[in-house]
Amino acid sequence: MAATAAPQPLTPAALRARLTRPWRHGEHAALAGITCTGRADLSGCDLAGVDLSGAHFPHGLDARGARFLGISWFAGARFGAGADFSDAVFMNDARFEDARFLGHAGFAATEFRGIARFDRAGFAAGASLAGCVALGNLSLQGARFDGPVSLRGAQLMGGLWCEDARLPADADLSGTEIHGRLWLRGARRGDRPLRAADFAIAFGYVWS
Repeated sequence: MAATAAPQPLTPAALRARLTRPWRHGEHAALAGITCTGRADLSGCDLAGVDLSGAHFPHGLDARGARFLGISWFAGARFGAGADFSDAVFMNDARFEDARFLGHAGFAATEFRGIARFDRAGFAAGASLAGCVALGNLSLQGARFDGPVSLRGAQLMGGLWCEDARLPADADLSGTEIHGRLWLRGARRGDRPLRAADFAIAFGYVWS
């Protein structure tokens, strides 16, 4: 059987053009495994559904204020520089499981209207989810955080799943409110277990 050809690289302009086409329910841009040849600029755009699983952004990505209207799949994506999704809105599930962020990951004031899945993701240079709102579950199972981390003021309406997550000792969890279940088994903050008391408010059931 012949090997499947690798996807052709896309310039930032070509990627933007693909994703700013009118969104149609049930359709998405199949861009799994692509490499973007420069820093992707999707800031302020209304974006069609997209599968960017395994995509490579060696120069990072700017999606500040973008609206992701359809599926938003970044599973296994690699960001070689800063990836900024601050103030973005994900209308459906946002999937970042197994993603690798080598630069700072910005999700400050981001709105997740479905689940926000970061299972086993790696954050090598810190991350901010300060002020984010997640209407579905925020999942950090097995995620690894290095560098400054902030969930200050986050509103997690669907709960927080943190099994085996690793956060730095100085992670900023002040003002974080968890309105659903809180799962902390195996999670650590620095050299000690992550605890429900580390968060401002946890309204639901807690497993630790």
